[in-house]
Amino acid sequence: MPFAQVNGQHIYFEDSGGVGPAIVFSHGLLMDSSMFAPQVAALKSRYRCIVWDERGHGQTATGACAPFSYYDSADDLAALLAHLGIKQAVLAGMSQGGYLSLRCALTHPELVRALILIDTQALPEDPAKMPLYQAMLQDWVANGLSEQSAATIETIILGEQWPGAAVWREKWKKTAPADLLQSFQTLGTRDDISDRIGCIAVPALVIHGDNDRAIELPRAKAMADALPNAQIVVVPGAGHASNLTHAPIVNPAIESFLATLNF
Repeated sequence: MPFAQVNGQHIYFEDSGGVGPAIVFSHGLLMDSSMFAPQVAALKSRYRCIVWDERGHGQTATGACAPFSYYDSADDLAALLAHLGIKQAVLAGMSQGGYLSLRCALTHPELVRALILIDTQALPEDPAKMPLYQAMLQDWVANGLSEQSAATIETIILGEQWPGAAVWREKWKKTAPADLLQSFQTLGTRDDISDRIGCIAVPALVIHGDNDRAIELPRAKAMADALPNAQIVVVPGAGHASNLTHAPIVNPAIESFLATLNF
């Protein structure tokens, strides 16, 4: 099993290898590295694709997640790149993965060739959404994941009746309470970096579903406007995990963007 003992963490990762330019994919809250399978399949013949499980998630989860911030996660990503001998990479992050990728660009700019920001934002969590999240989390921790909560999470992340949702429901049911609590704590207490991202000059591709209920499209547009060298692609009908549910639209957008980077 590929694990990296870095930054005080036992991080699970997968590396397609090869001599092509490196792309590191960072997943969203309640997801794991496998959510990027459509992108890895499309790109691995030309690019070195790395996916990893972040703190409290997937095979990196310990069941006893200690307090951390997305700056810690950015440091995890930087340490993983060093472990793999990669001096610079394209950072591709979905939602939470975008939060840590943006912070990595702020704190480790020398590592970042470009950014691909999928259904993410530079702002803190919308305070109007937090009561629902907190109520659902408290019930989940106390009583296990109810069918109602699972359906709500599925709709938010994967949209209505996505065929692959059952696999993710089963994963969510197995999440340890301590990992859940700390992951949501980190999400809800992150800082506002919207006034800082103007210094991130690398090329950036912003991809966002127009039916994303977790992060509304105007927040993504504001991020794209604040980044000096960004373009935005809106994915019709997609929810929060547009790269997973709408890969036939997202993959060509990513490939076109990568082709402009002149590695």
